[in-house]
Amino acid sequence: QVQLVESGGGLVQAGGSLRLACEASGRTFSMYAMGWFRQAPGKERECVAGISYSGGSTYYADSVKGRFTISRDNAKSTVYLQMNSLKPEDTAVYYCAQSSRYGSTWSRTPNFYEYWGQGTQVTVSS
Repeated sequence: QVQLVESGGGLVQAGGSLRLACEASGRTFSMYAMGWFRQAPGKERECVAGISYSGGSTYYADSVKGRFTISRDNAKSTVYLQMNSLKPEDTAVYYCAQSSRYGSTWSRTPNFYEYWGQGTQVTVSS
């Protein structure tokens, strides 16, 4: 049984930073792509970042490019999202997700991901 446990959310002022972490268990973490999504009230879930199983390929939404960095530590079965220069519009529940395809690269599509974390709230005040 795969489990994804997120941590690191919270309340921060605009311009501040947070680092989210997502620890996975249940299968070989190093062979699956990971993604970070967010969902704000009344909006669809969107992919903000993705990383291939090896870490060699990454994706960022235009809205976070240059401010967010996704990384993974396969030895710790953990994926991270470093968020800098946060803006009020970054406020959302953030979810990590693990792909369904062995040895794959990232995808922006939620259906590509088989397992999801419980979500962690990020609130950026102005």
